[in-house]
Amino acid sequence: MDTRTGLPVVGMVGGGQLARMTHQAAISLGQSLRVLSVSPDDSAALVAADVRLGTHTDLAALRDFAKGCDAVTFDHEHVPTEHIEALEAEGVKIFPGSAALVFAQDKGLMRERLTTLGAPVPRWRRVETAADIARFAAGVWPVVAKAVRGGYDGKGVWMLSSAADAAELVATGTPLLVEERVPLRRELAALVARSPFGQVAAYPVVETVQRDGICVEVLAPAPGLAESRAVAAQQLAIDLATSLGVVGLLAVELFETGDGIVVNELAMRPHNSGHWTIEGARTSQFEQHLRAVLDYPMGATTLTAPAVVMANVLGGAPGGISIDERLHHLFATDPGARVHLYGKQVRPGRKIGHVTVLGDDMTSVRARAARAARWLQEGA
Repeated sequence: MDTRTGLPVVGMVGGGQLARMTHQAAISLGQSLRVLSVSPDDSAALVAADVRLGTHTDLAALRDFAKGCDAVTFDHEHVPTEHIEALEAEGVKIFPGSAALVFAQDKGLMRERLTTLGAPVPRWRRVETAADIARFAAGVWPVVAKAVRGGYDGKGVWMLSSAADAAELVATGTPLLVEERVPLRRELAALVARSPFGQVAAYPVVETVQRDGICVEVLAPAPGLAESRAVAAQQLAIDLATSLGVVGLLAVELFETGDGIVVNELAMRPHNSGHWTIEGARTSQFEQHLRAVLDYPMGATTLTAPAVVMANVLGGAPGGISIDERLHHLFATDPGARVHLYGKQVRPGRKIGHVTVLGDDMTSVRARAARAARWLQEGA
């Protein structure tokens, strides 16, 4: 408890943009967000008042960080499971707990548990050799290989087109599983929050648009999605959050096929597919995550406009006009575009921010969001 305010202290392990936007949500709730950051130049460390420097792999740093926190949570899933278990044994309130988070950390365990629960998943298996992969493929290439741990934003995922590709990947020594290539129509995401009390709140199902393994757009609500399928996706996410014991946000990344929906990945934290909620929903995903880990009642998840589009801003080529000048031009041409920059050094292809646009027509809103993101990336 913060003795100055009489309100809880939440600790967030990780100093990236998710922690930065969670800090913004904490301000309006009067809460004090403590951030464990590797560097004082990390995105959240640039704006939060209570920043502790340390790494998520250092148990002593985690233990010291947690002192005085009413709840500890994460802006990424990479904290070693055994460290979380050690802190839990010492009485630290951690959300999501180790028993749930492991299913977002380890894709093999996640696939095993989802299969046991009867959730729709691609055909898959763990593999150790190129021969294992070839047997799984059974001559029907390509297949998808995934690193069991550590992948994100397209990293740790490979499309294998032949036995030679399989042999090359196996030679790296990366623990792997393989999945069938799903004949998807598009990618969707269902975002829900769950409290320790067991209350759940589901956001409208969104469409996520990927390019080179990176999400570039989120369309809310998913255009043309049948109500029955949207409800099924929301119910699936709620059921998984409950069955896995998730506290906080759960993002269920989905493939839509001709036959229905299939689970691709799970994330147990604020998620890129929910950034649109800052302006586009009555309660942002970041405030909802804080409410959940503190066992507050959930906030409303309804849309604030018929069409909402979030476009990620990626770093562009060096040179050109400054980012400040780009903001001037963007705001002059589209005063309704909402910009979130993360305070990150610009590198080509790196997520440095996002833009959200609201309106009545998805086509025009999408065009505005894409134009705004392109302008901030390219300055033209």
